[in-house]
Amino acid sequence: MTRAVLGLDLGGVTDKAALMDRCARDLPLPDYFGRNWDALADVLSDPDVWSKDAEPLVVVRNWRAYAEARPDEWETAREVFSQATAVTVALVLG
Repeated sequence: MTRAVLGLDLGGVTDKAALMDRCARDLPLPDYFGRNWDALADVLSDPDVWSKDAEPLVVVRNWRAYAEARPDEWETAREVFSQATAVTVALVLG
C-alpha cells in the first residue's frame, strides 16, 4: 500500500485554538470536527475518516514556536499525535 503524505504547517500557531483551526485547514477532517483535544484524537484514530487507498502520513512542520509558547498544550498535542491509530504523525525536526 502507498503512503498519502499530508502536511500540517504550524507556522504562526501559538495557541490551541489556532492549532485546531490549522488542523481543520490543512487536513481532510470531517465537517463535524469539534476542534478540541478529544475530537482531534478521535479523527486521528478513526479509519473511516481517511482514504482506504493509502496509509496517511501527517508531516508536522514549523511546530517549535507553538511548543515554546504553550509547552503544556504542545505536550498534549504530542500525546494526541503519538496515540493516533489511523494515521502516522511525524514531526519535522529541522
